[in-house]
Amino acid sequence: MADTYLVPRRLDDPELIGFWTIDEFAGLLVPFAWGILAQHIIIGTGLSVITWFALRKAKASGAGSKLVHAAYWYLPGSFLGLKATPPSHCRLLAG
Repeated sequence: MADTYLVPRRLDDPELIGFWTIDEFAGLLVPFAWGILAQHIIIGTGLSVITWFALRKAKASGAGSKLVHAAYWYLPGSFLGLKATPPSHCRLLAG
């Protein structure tokens, strides 16, 4: 009866697909799918491993948050869908 609920050990754990987070899995899937469609499976597999390694290094150095900050600053406000933040074109705020 106690096994009916799954309680996570840590609340900050990301969702996983297999051994990878969702963004790492997408980074693996795109080059691999290209390799299958272009009939270059070995090249697609190699590119997916390189992409996975690059994403892992970029996430470890904090490049993901820098990318989100750049998207907020340079792209339209509806791109990220942030509702609690002011638009990025408002440089001076009262208060």
